[in-house]
Amino acid sequence: MIKVEYFLLVFSVFVAVQIHGVQGGAMVSGTVFCDQCKDGQVSMFDYPLSGMKVAMVCPGNDGKMTMVGEDTTNMLGSYGITFDGTPDLSNCFTQLSPNSNGEDSNKCGAAAGPPKSVKLMFNMFDMEMFSVDPLISQPAQPMSYCSTSSPSPPSTSPTPVTLPPPSSSPPPVGPVTPSAPPKAPTPGFRLPPMPPAPFLQASACSYENWMKPEYKCYWRAVSPEMPVSLVFGPLAAQKYGTDLTLYSGLKGKGDPYRTLLRESVTALLNSYNSLHFPYNAFQVLHRFNAALMGGSTRDVLVTALEFKRANTGSSGRFPCKFETCK
Repeated sequence: MIKVEYFLLVFSVFVAVQIHGVQGGAMVSGTVFCDQCKDGQVSMFDYPLSGMKVAMVCPGNDGKMTMVGEDTTNMLGSYGITFDGTPDLSNCFTQLSPNSNGEDSNKCGAAAGPPKSVKLMFNMFDMEMFSVDPLISQPAQPMSYCSTSSPSPPSTSPTPVTLPPPSSSPPPVGPVTPSAPPKAPTPGFRLPPMPPAPFLQASACSYENWMKPEYKCYWRAVSPEMPVSLVFGPLAAQKYGTDLTLYSGLKGKGDPYRTLLRESVTALLNSYNSLHFPYNAFQVLHRFNAALMGGSTRDVLVTALEFKRANTGSSGRFPCKFETCK
């Protein structure tokens, strides 16, 4: 199975190209996520952060690290920074800009994680595409449903720098002496007990179950009042508007596009609730947007049907494991 990190990388490049467009000889793209478990990596519990400012930092002619570009994450948490020509970005990295107050930062806490180095993905048609591992923000405390079995790995990221104003010159060619990596913090807390139906159990629940108030505690990473446009992106905003909530999206019937949204929201909730669900969260977002981009009713109905089969347990193999919330 394709690793979540690899899928995220490819998906972020696709979103950046579709939304920002290719305007230069080089593009650096990546994503920003809320690290709800404070484990230093993107997991199934985490969600993208929109409105976060990301700075591109490179060594200057004097060897000092200088900001050479900046972008703000979109509704899917992705950003894209472009440059003319083919600059040497091998010693560059991206980091969250100081005092970056994104649209979702209040819910996450927005304590910036470590910077991430820039990596060349491919060079073709006079266009260089660079990728960056997901940047993270972290809340003050990890969520109650996170596991303590896997401690945070030591950080190997560059050391954050205090950013001066952006440089008007392109990133120069030349080596830079790397700083010592920061030490990983030692957690000094104990997590509360896991909620009913642990994440490792196989479970798939229909939209009817997700709408019941007695199962409200199973909404993880997203809330019923969160806008569909914020979670599913610009295509969803264009099709369904900016005011429709995830809970209202579960009520869609009769129209193929409303049915697609209903089953997609349900699949997203199930993906956050069970590791064994046939689709992870990033696959749900990708297939949903691919169906909208396909432009045909058939694509919409096929995707909705595939999600519905998964949401109803794939012929009984994955029963709904909900218990009444206390």
